[in-house]
Amino acid sequence: NEKKKSKGNRSPCSPSRVIHIRQIPTGVTGAEVISLGLPFGKVTNLLMLRGKGQAFLEMASVDAAVSMVNYYTPATPHLHNQPVYIQYSNYKELRTDNQHNQARPQAALQGVNAVQHGNVGITSALAAEGGVLPSHGSVLRIIVENVFYPVTLDVLYQIFSKFGFVLKIVMFHKNNQFQALLQYADATNAYYAKMSLDGHSIYTGCCTLRIDFSKLTNLTVKYNNDKSRDFTRIDLPFGDGQRTMETSLSTPFGKRPSPLAIYTLPGPSIPPVPGALGPLAVTPSAVPGHMTIPGIPGNSVLLVSNLNPEAITPYGLFILFGVYGDVHRVKIMFKKRGIALVQMADATQAQLAINYLNGQRLYGRVMHATLSKYQTIQLPREGQEDKGLTKDYSNSPLHRFKNPCSKNFQNIFPPSATLHLSNIPPSVTVDDLKNLFTSKGSTVKGFKFFQKDCKMALIQLGSVEEAVHALIELHNHDFGENQHLRVSFSKSTI
Repeated sequence: NEKKKSKGNRSPCSPSRVIHIRQIPTGVTGAEVISLGLPFGKVTNLLMLRGKGQAFLEMASVDAAVSMVNYYTPATPHLHNQPVYIQYSNYKELRTDNQHNQARPQAALQGVNAVQHGNVGITSALAAEGGVLPSHGSVLRIIVENVFYPVTLDVLYQIFSKFGFVLKIVMFHKNNQFQALLQYADATNAYYAKMSLDGHSIYTGCCTLRIDFSKLTNLTVKYNNDKSRDFTRIDLPFGDGQRTMETSLSTPFGKRPSPLAIYTLPGPSIPPVPGALGPLAVTPSAVPGHMTIPGIPGNSVLLVSNLNPEAITPYGLFILFGVYGDVHRVKIMFKKRGIALVQMADATQAQLAINYLNGQRLYGRVMHATLSKYQTIQLPREGQEDKGLTKDYSNSPLHRFKNPCSKNFQNIFPPSATLHLSNIPPSVTVDDLKNLFTSKGSTVKGFKFFQKDCKMALIQLGSVEEAVHALIELHNHDFGENQHLRVSFSKSTI
């Protein structure tokens, strides 16, 4: 009893280099469990308790274990599409020398360490490449050809994080091509991602990936915004949208970054699935050479909940979600006015809307957006009581993405306190615009017209939520004489 008491009094939060992993699905291999720890440092031991769905993972240092727990606490990792739970163990080290049923996990551990130290021919994927691991770093250079749909930083993160922990991404245009540099925590992850994704298309028939190893060994990112992000630094400013990148060729190969912390801009909260030694998480579609983005089923209907029933309207949802795709139908639930369905033009636009709007404050509440189980929104039958809560916008002139060549595809940004205004008539002054926004309850913090084009301006409001409300109220505002204001979120600040 004394022993039990003392064990019960031990704080489960005291850091240890041994990590306890629970609720592991049947069929998960030792290598897949080990891959959870790889981005954070060397894994020195593993104990699998298959009957209990548990495992103990020993890291080389307490620092590595702390990084791992800090990262996975807000972003639950998944194995075989099931969440697994991670905490410090009461053990300070693992002894598995004579443990029954530990031969395969130990072999997997030796295999991983061999790969990490450059001894190849361990896994089938490497063997298929002739058993020789090219000498390369952990930075990939990605060129996207035939960019018909917008490729955002979040889309790249979603695809590439399936192969390991993504540290940094920088996007830019060079030689009239969309390009990106992406750095993994480990060179092996970069190798798997290149071999698996090179030549595939993000969307069927377009946005084809051409991937090579970069000569750079480290990316230094100064701003966390829509063009560049360092997932190991929560403290970086958003910047002015002008990406600044420094690179270093002097970093020793294999040097790991400082302890990692989860960092998510408004956008997808997608935990990486470090799967370097497990089955690859990207599923090729029926067309050879093409793939679909992991986690985007073909559904274009969103379930939007925790809305303010006093303030929300179908038109308001149409305008807000229309920033990220063409909204065809909106339905606010008749008996539960805080819940709505929003039908986008396609699954890609639906995912973009989730990425940018899930977790956004709207009329005093934090909105939740996810994919619905419904494939389409039914319009009410004649005589059916609806009170105008279901609206069909499929032929609306306000769709932003009808034209495949529209510049709107390149200007999709997260909700921000600064709004981009366009289509401003010459007769409208700064004061007119400030008064217009103030009349809708906004606090105007800054304003400036574009020097080269006085039809466009930036206006900075008191908060992101204020800007969201103003966009809903004032996009398509009629100045008279068929002049309608266009409002969108900006990446810039004033």
